[in-house]
Amino acid sequence: MPDSGSGPTQCHDITLYPGIGLGGGACEGYGLLLDISDPAHPKRLAAASDSNFSYWHSATFNNSGSKVLFSDEWGGGSQPKCRATDKREWGADAIFSIANRQQMQFQSYYKLPAPQTAQENCVAHNGSLIPIPGRDVMVQAWYQGGLSVFDWTDSKHPKEIAFFDRGPVDATEMASGGYWSTYWYNGNIYGSEISRGLDVFELQPSGFLTQNEIDAAKSVKLDYFNTQGQVKFTWPATYSLARAYLDQLERSQGMDAARIADARAQLAKAEKAAGADQQQVLTQLVSRLESEANGAGDANKVRLLAGAVKQLATSPSLATK
Repeated sequence: MPDSGSGPTQCHDITLYPGIGLGGGACEGYGLLLDISDPAHPKRLAAASDSNFSYWHSATFNNSGSKVLFSDEWGGGSQPKCRATDKREWGADAIFSIANRQQMQFQSYYKLPAPQTAQENCVAHNGSLIPIPGRDVMVQAWYQGGLSVFDWTDSKHPKEIAFFDRGPVDATEMASGGYWSTYWYNGNIYGSEISRGLDVFELQPSGFLTQNEIDAAKSVKLDYFNTQGQVKFTWPATYSLARAYLDQLERSQGMDAARIADARAQLAKAEKAAGADQQQVLTQLVSRLESEANGAGDANKVRLLAGAVKQLATSPSLATK
């Protein structure tokens, strides 16, 4: 289990998240939490070490900055660390919650769930957040283990929701290959495959992910992308955004089923309307959702839904989906 660290001597990667004033340092034997609110005078806030980790490699914050995930590149990416006989804590991710912007509290490990062969170099490597609203979802490279898309909204119970595994480069002996990085950028996942080239992926809906959630993620457009200069995601006003929150409330049973059905009907009605009629339907829906939030199973998600509908009501010209 992680414990408090002393002083690292060298950092492999530092992720800066100016939008929340924090940085995460993957410093070989330690993970650091940094205060970068004054960029010219960064301060170390906390550190963690872990006897299960060999080489702290990278850091990723969730969008709100309430959590940070560190990856462990055991063996430098050249060894098979995803075999059925390898411990789940080796070559994995460690997820921490951030308390009062001062302390990191260990929550759990995440590792590629599918066992790989002894001929496949496999360990946690580079990835990035996917802008699915209301959830913490990340895509990550695992060398010849392929890529894993996982949800760490519940930081104590992260789970895989999508994957791609091409298989070993050579089924008879160890050969270097696999995904060095997998990053989400403006609607697609880009994987740099060491021995085979560049792969481009598009997410498909499943029982873990709806088309509305995917469409809402695709609505987030970035002018550029650098995973170590993390950008805070914001979502434009779209019907997909509101429907994504409804899908999540249905999945978690966080709101009464009849009220979810009614909200969907009202959104459909508003989408077909225009001008004052559209605004009236949306404004009435906002009022109803705000009044019902406290009695819902997931009040925070209902408030997010109400906020998304309010965006539509105040920016109807942007409500294109």
